[in-house]
Amino acid sequence: MPVFEYKCTDCNTKYEVLHKSTSNLSEVTCPSCHSQNSKKLLSSFSASVNDSSSASYGDSCTGGTCGLPSGGCASGMCGLN
Repeated sequence: MPVFEYKCTDCNTKYEVLHKSTSNLSEVTCPSCHSQNSKKLLSSFSASVNDSSSASYGDSCTGGTCGLPSGGCASGMCGLN
């Protein structure tokens, strides 16, 4: 079941919709103003990791150690540890 992020073009509210099937992809209504004028946003992928070794990834990717001036490693997922 995919979760999509939308932005209402009438009131600028951002919200997420869990689509339980592909048949209701066009049935999107803003929870704030109930408008059906929405734009699908490009969302980033997020995953949860329950491995204790992954805790050190975030510390090694700050301050540009990944080759980017600002770190830019998306929560340490560059593979450095």
